[in-house]
Amino acid sequence: MRTEGSSPAEESPVDAMVAEVDYPLFVVTTAADDEVSGCVAGFVTQCSIEPPRFLVCISKQNHSYLVAEKAAGLALHLLGAEQLEMASLFGELSGDVADKFSQCEWRAGVTGAPVLTDCAAWIEGRILHHFSVGDHAAFIMTTDHGESGPRSGQLTVKAGAVLEAGHPATDAATEETTSRQTIGDAAHRESGSGGA
Repeated sequence: MRTEGSSPAEESPVDAMVAEVDYPLFVVTTAADDEVSGCVAGFVTQCSIEPPRFLVCISKQNHSYLVAEKAAGLALHLLGAEQLEMASLFGELSGDVADKFSQCEWRAGVTGAPVLTDCAAWIEGRILHHFSVGDHAAFIMTTDHGESGPRSGQLTVKAGAVLEAGHPATDAATEETTSRQTIGDAAHRESGSGGA
């Protein structure tokens, strides 16, 4: 990525494209072993139409990553256009030191993941597979439950550029981790026979 003060000649090959794209911001939440966690996620996309699946990337520096590795499911919340404060709560505070969930309304979802009541829309589903993609881990999730929320529009990465990350993602190890699952393991989990 281009750093402040660098010239266009010093840009990486993806800088020009990334500068033109404005991703929506989400809050991803999860729970395992009586612990709840959540963080802002900008790298999120639907990755299958039938069956419906989402890919959610979580920084390996985040407390939420450690919880998600042990979790059965995730809840994914699209933030409304005016929800910079919610993005700050889940993006600037670290679950290592702050209880984010005491500062917002939520309920436990079917998978145990916290479902936030204040968002534009949410889905919840089981984690089918997760693997390393560099400084983030990618989680493939089902879309078993969801509905619209009271907020409208969507908060984007560019609108959230004023936020300071609780953990800098670039400090994460990029080494492939043992969280990589084989295709057989993923199929086993998707059939419902395997755990998270």
